[in-house]
Amino acid sequence: MADSEAPAKAVQVKLVLLGEAAVGKSSLVLRFVSNDFNENNSPTIGAAFLTQKCRLEDKVIKFEIWDTAGQERFHSLAPMYYRNAAAAVVVYDITKASSLEKAKAWVNELQRQANPNIVIALVGNKLDLITDGTVASTAAVANTQTETEAEPVIDGDGESAQDGQAASDDETSATQPETTTTSAAVSGESLRQVTREEAEAYAKEAGGLLFFEASAKTGKGVQELFTEIAKNLPIESMMPKTPGAGGAASGTAANRRAAAGQAGNGGPGNKVNLADGAANKARGGCC
Repeated sequence: MADSEAPAKAVQVKLVLLGEAAVGKSSLVLRFVSNDFNENNSPTIGAAFLTQKCRLEDKVIKFEIWDTAGQERFHSLAPMYYRNAAAAVVVYDITKASSLEKAKAWVNELQRQANPNIVIALVGNKLDLITDGTVASTAAVANTQTETEAEPVIDGDGESAQDGQAASDDETSATQPETTTTSAAVSGESLRQVTREEAEAYAKEAGGLLFFEASAKTGKGVQELFTEIAKNLPIESMMPKTPGAGGAASGTAANRRAAAGQAGNGGPGNKVNLADGAANKARGGCC
């Protein structure tokens, strides 16, 4: 009965990251693998290789991740990395519209040349730039409004037309800082050049791509991204095959040796069963 306690064998899944340079591909992978973020990441040269495991119910998925360089001079190397990949993460920067166009080109290339069953996720990175900028600017507007309301308008001793004009001028000048700060809030939000609606609509039109907005800096959406990819993989077809019912081999070493002995003249009797058939406790999500 000791076999029932054996750990489930991990299903190896090749995953490739593609996208324009400086969109945050390496940062997304670092957040997923190490739950870390480095403000000063060096540009990737060629490709970097990392691994991380996810557990879905009784299955363990080992992502073998190829983080490719985004510079155009490395484009010709990309097919070497996405060939036979089961999944691809195509990344763009939500503050840079041209990066989405490059992402679309990568999606088209994958659909033409990669594994026809590849799971593709379109990811808008740097969500923190929008959130942080909007919050900061909004706070500045609130502070300015408070200061404006707290400042009284001082009337002169008389109620002449000249005094009324001066009060009017004071009120006009008091509202100017608020207008300027409000513009700052708008400019903070205007950092976003790709709306969620635009990118999500493209993801649906392009053949039902998975779609996420994420922040490698804060970690928002990163675990959810890779977990959803794992859920959409054809895991059953990727797992090692077990011997058919009624066959002579039972997966034990004795039966494999017997089968090999019967195939002394080079027959196919020496197959090795890689599936251990053990079920682990159900626990979803990436490690």
